[in-house]
Amino acid sequence: MLKGKKVIIFDMDGTLIDSIGIWNEIDKETIRTIGNGCIDDIDIGKIRDEKLKEYSKCEDAYLEYCGYLGKKYNSKMPKEEIKKIRYQIANDYLKNVIDYKPEAEKVLKYLKEKSFTLAIASTTNDYTIQIYKDENENIINKANLEEIFSLIYSKGAVKELKPNPEIHYKILKQLNVTKEECLIIEDSLIGVEAANNANISCCNIW
Repeated sequence: MLKGKKVIIFDMDGTLIDSIGIWNEIDKETIRTIGNGCIDDIDIGKIRDEKLKEYSKCEDAYLEYCGYLGKKYNSKMPKEEIKKIRYQIANDYLKNVIDYKPEAEKVLKYLKEKSFTLAIASTTNDYTIQIYKDENENIINKANLEEIFSLIYSKGAVKELKPNPEIHYKILKQLNVTKEECLIIEDSLIGVEAANNANISCCNIW
């Protein structure tokens, strides 16, 4: 799988860090705050992925997702206020709870030692990535992002989110490598679609 590869491109949330379940809890708390306190029996993570894909060409996919939550749960709050509430709820999780998946930091250090160039291609917003870099002690102490990765591209780096392959094309250009020299590590269907759309080999993890 790694034969002939020079660059390994990682997704962030759900791939390197154990955040998907946490974002589900954040969304549940957001729904309780903006709605009537009740949550129907839905797969929040699946719905979030579907909506972010639907809104991928919007200027702010997460803002539109918050607007969707407001409409679904009969909130009178504007989507801007819902987004603000969601990230207020998320702040403590981002700084103190989120951590690497088990052994993930060891894998990163091993690959770095083997002279692979590592990059992040994430749809996570820039603010969240900055917290991971500067304030999350779990991540900083185990494998500091800026020491491990040559490039860290988050949502603000591109106009269109995954499954659009724009972020991968940008990495190829910046690192001056071919598609054949890269491997993408992803955990989500959207991420795998983005890799396929970029025609870059992809390893899907769960």
